[in-house]
Amino acid sequence: MKVLVTGTAGFIGYHLANRLLKEGHEVIGLDNINDYYDVNLKYARLEEAGIQKGQISYNTCILSLVYPGYRFIQMNLEDRENLFTLFREEKFDCVCNLAAQAGVRYSLTNPYAYIDSNIVGFINILEACRHNNIQYLVYASSSSVYGLNESIPFSEKDNVDHPISLYAATKKSNELMAHTYSYLYGLPTTGVRFFTVYGPWGRPDMALFIFTKAILEGKPIQVFNNGEMERDFTYIDDIVEGIFRILTSEPPQGNISWHGKEPDPSSSPAPYKIYNIGNSQPVKLMDFIRVIEEFTGKKAIIEFKPLQAGDVRKTWANVQALEKQYEYRPHITVSEGIKRFVKWYNQFYLIKSTCLYDEDFYN
Repeated sequence: MKVLVTGTAGFIGYHLANRLLKEGHEVIGLDNINDYYDVNLKYARLEEAGIQKGQISYNTCILSLVYPGYRFIQMNLEDRENLFTLFREEKFDCVCNLAAQAGVRYSLTNPYAYIDSNIVGFINILEACRHNNIQYLVYASSSSVYGLNESIPFSEKDNVDHPISLYAATKKSNELMAHTYSYLYGLPTTGVRFFTVYGPWGRPDMALFIFTKAILEGKPIQVFNNGEMERDFTYIDDIVEGIFRILTSEPPQGNISWHGKEPDPSSSPAPYKIYNIGNSQPVKLMDFIRVIEEFTGKKAIIEFKPLQAGDVRKTWANVQALEKQYEYRPHITVSEGIKRFVKWYNQFYLIKSTCLYDEDFYN
């Protein structure tokens, strides 16, 4: 199968591309390598996959030195002309769109970045799929779409009409846009709502990365809502497993039982589906911090802060639909996941800490 994976210099995209390549699929990776966070981490991910930084230039395909079936191209999703040319020339079987402007808090200060990437970029993906006989589009949504919903655990059948950040609103918009194209043009689409992804090669703006860095450096961490927060932390391998099973299975068919008088938001008479991908075990934030302390060997210096605008107090994924359709089961515990992240962090940044980083401890 020939797959376009967008966002392959990013956290999830990097891991998904590697998984697809190891399973024998051909992958074209696309990313604009923007400076939302340290580009050196993005280049390092690409180099791990055999893409040399010195060879990267805009709109030029670079061959991987590690995977014969992997090529990378630097491009913006907003670049409609070059994106459409790429689709026409490469003739992809399917597309996994993970490229987006991420971050709830950043959307409060730079809203236009979200419109450009998440709205304009996504309509370009949809149009390119529509006009180039793409068999299946899988795209990233987010648990943030649940917004003010307090029905726990969050189900794909819940109403998500009350987002509380622009980032969440753009992700809900992506789901609506995808449904329109599924309905009008028969384009099979599946949206996947990720729940607090973490693990090696993770993003520096995420809690685990921020907390680990600060704790190891002896600096304070800011803990919002006075620590009264819970998150359904989901390890990267479990996220990728869910995406892989969806992407390599038969695309969705229209739900013949769907009825407009009692509409199911997770499906449609069109070939359209929505799934949560989460660990389905919410963890209290203070417990999460205590596990980081355990594996760094250092005590956190905590500054408690009030709840920030755009944040929700608790997330919890109902993954029964994914379990039923794809026999999906998350299996990495938070303790194991944090242990793996701290090990990677120390190796990547070559930090000497008081923790016992010996192979017997980790294996």
